[in-house]
Amino acid sequence: MNRFLALLAFAAIAVFLLILAFEVPSIDLIIIIAITLAFVAYDFFTSSKNKKD
Repeated sequence: MNRFLALLAFAAIAVFLLILAFEVPSIDLIIIIAITLAFVAYDFFTSSKNKKD
């Protein structure tokens, strides 16, 4: 369930940032959005994996 919610949050921020990138087509902004999505994807994969307690 945690992975599903994390995926939903990732999709929401990705959609928001991609809309911003299409509405304001600046190369600098697109680079920052790509870096931000990379950080969010890294956090998604590292924090939502199954942990053995």
